[in-house]
Amino acid sequence: MNEKNVNGKTGSGDDSATNDSGDPGTSVKSVETALDIVEFLHEQEGASMEEITEAVSRSSSTVHRHLTTLRERGYVISKSGLYTLSFLFLTYGGRTRDRLFASEIIDRKVQQLSDRTGERVQFMIEENAQRVYVFTYSGPSGVKTDATVGKRGPLHVSAAGKAILANLPSDRIEAILNSKPLGGPTKNAVSDPDALREELEEIRKRGYAYNDEESTEGLRAVGVPVHDGNGSTLGAFSVSGPAHRFRDTYFQRELPDLLMGAANEVELNLKYS
Repeated sequence: MNEKNVNGKTGSGDDSATNDSGDPGTSVKSVETALDIVEFLHEQEGASMEEITEAVSRSSSTVHRHLTTLRERGYVISKSGLYTLSFLFLTYGGRTRDRLFASEIIDRKVQQLSDRTGERVQFMIEENAQRVYVFTYSGPSGVKTDATVGKRGPLHVSAAGKAILANLPSDRIEAILNSKPLGGPTKNAVSDPDALREELEEIRKRGYAYNDEESTEGLRAVGVPVHDGNGSTLGAFSVSGPAHRFRDTYFQRELPDLLMGAANEVELNLKYS
């Protein structure tokens, strides 16, 4: 009998039916199981083999084989009967981030903006129709959130995400808008695709985007895209803070001007370096 695993997919309970047909539209069950284990452990501070087995809906022998392999290859560590992911993922993630075009320039500018504003500043990219936090710094007045490096989320509920989305090719925008329902974690998140299309057009015209308590109640943000020397969008800067501070001229003009100036500096450095 098929059971649902941790990601809602159906599985037979073991990996004996691995698909090797060569069809690019099919997946390899053993790889899916390994990734299900990794994704489950990502959400846990530590988990026993029994907990992992229940979460991924595989036999205990199958899970044991995968955990043994992951441990031997250094991706998982085991202490006192609990399994956790290793810092090898940080090694790979850090290397990937360092390979980002102009990563040093962007990292330095994020830190400068955080020092200047005293708030939380971040740089995000788009990957697989999601926003990904690549650099983030928090000034002395910065609000603590779960916006850590590597965190992912929908584009349309963040200022940086909307700034990126507005500057993608039109066919890509439509593909993203049609891929899943909109809405979000707060009542302010846009849920109507036509309303979002209108907002994206406004963002393209004025050069910056707002997040008005759309991702977190009480939090506002401003986002500005950053382009490379060929006009493609690398990602976007954003600065976020509490709604009671982010208001009036500061929110509507001063922060957008500051971020657009920072983006322009980065773009000039990229163009002439």
